[in-house]
Amino acid sequence: MKTLHDIYQIDAFTKQPFNGNSAVVIFADNLTNKEMQAIAMEMNLSETAFISSSNKADFKLKWFTPAIEVELCGHATIASLHYLAERNIIQKKSFITFETLSGVIECRVDGDTYYMKLHIPEFKTFESSYNEIINILGIKQNDIDDQYPFILQNNGNLFIYVRYLDAIKNLKPNFKELVKLSKEKGEFTEVTVFSLETFEKENDAHLRFFAPFYGIDEDPVTGSANGPLLLFMHKLCLIDKDIENKTFTFEQGDFLGRIGRVNVSFSPGKNELMIAGNAVTILKGELSY
Repeated sequence: MKTLHDIYQIDAFTKQPFNGNSAVVIFADNLTNKEMQAIAMEMNLSETAFISSSNKADFKLKWFTPAIEVELCGHATIASLHYLAERNIIQKKSFITFETLSGVIECRVDGDTYYMKLHIPEFKTFESSYNEIINILGIKQNDIDDQYPFILQNNGNLFIYVRYLDAIKNLKPNFKELVKLSKEKGEFTEVTVFSLETFEKENDAHLRFFAPFYGIDEDPVTGSANGPLLLFMHKLCLIDKDIENKTFTFEQGDFLGRIGRVNVSFSPGKNELMIAGNAVTILKGELSY
């Protein structure tokens, strides 16, 4: 007997179809991890999200790349919220919790804007493999500002600040060498390169994100990198110290033809880090096997 599942393909962090970052979303209670991984490999997007019932939260949420299950994914969570709202499973103005590998995640829906609360990351200065990394990424030495060190997040994301938007544009990573270095050193698993120069003057930073270690050479728009980026910028005094009640907009995906915008806010008083964005459904179908 065939197994049938409804599937939605949703572009997150955009209001325009064929922009932002695309994720497949499936709601099913009877899928095994092996089946989820096989489906994610077949979908061949940076992430496929699987929603199911939970005894610990409103829903359970799992994310798979074509190669591996991951502990956190921002854009596929935004896509999942959009899926639930569009199918009237949740209200257009509501608070939602997801049970995940990262613990219980708090989210919110407000009309066509979707919010996700991130855990507060830890950072440390990264001084290892400096020359190897910039060579592998194709960063020129004069694009680096020596007063701003590389910073490593506790999840393995390495943040690198460069002076110019053109430096972001001209990155030509050697992904095989990046994976090799990640495995050899065991220190970082992904890299975020960003600049304060932007396409749109009202925005605050532009970034690119590389994670070939997880089977994603370059992710178009990465919520789990955009959120911590705000704390990184705050830590290095790249933005004003007073960020309470302020929302910052970060750009990603423009150089891939997948324009995305992520709104990020951090409340020092509440110790609360939020990312937010829009989403649009581009495909509805049925998976059978």
